[in-house]
Amino acid sequence: MSLFGDGLDAAVQKSFTRPAPKSAGAQMRYLVKQLKGTRAVAQMLRISQRTVERYVKDQIKQPRRDLAARMEREVTKRWQPQIRAKARQKAVTTGGIIIDTRARLGYTAPIGSTDQDRIRHLTVALPPRYAARLFDAQESGASDQQLQEIAAEALKEVYFQDSGRRAGQLEEVRFTDIEHLEFGL
Repeated sequence: MSLFGDGLDAAVQKSFTRPAPKSAGAQMRYLVKQLKGTRAVAQMLRISQRTVERYVKDQIKQPRRDLAARMEREVTKRWQPQIRAKARQKAVTTGGIIIDTRARLGYTAPIGSTDQDRIRHLTVALPPRYAARLFDAQESGASDQQLQEIAAEALKEVYFQDSGRRAGQLEEVRFTDIEHLEFGL
């Protein structure tokens, strides 16, 4: 489970205009339509082609728990790609992204300053350039650690340094022990 990747996906999913299909048959029909055939869906979900056909015809209505989770994940990943692209584009160009987190935050600073880590609850609007970096890193398959480093850098600039108005000698922000993390567009 990727905390940052799933959080970014959830933020984009909030912009959907219609709910994704809920029933097993509707989800399977959607996947068959998207992948243009039952064989491709069967290979993706690791089930037989005949089982896919039974779901499409509503002969099977209740999938196993693991199969239901895979189906929902695949449908959500493909649902409303144009709306998803517009939401990302808006965040990258004009809107930015909001990060709401409760985590242990600290920083490395010159001697004589207080740099002890402590739990903080922050809700900070990040500029569009950081939204672009987060989404680009996510699309290129970056790890959760790399996304966390980008978020830490963004919090350093926006929260701790107030866009260059204070704490100019701040070197590095530590962003650890994440209790809560949510993104908004």
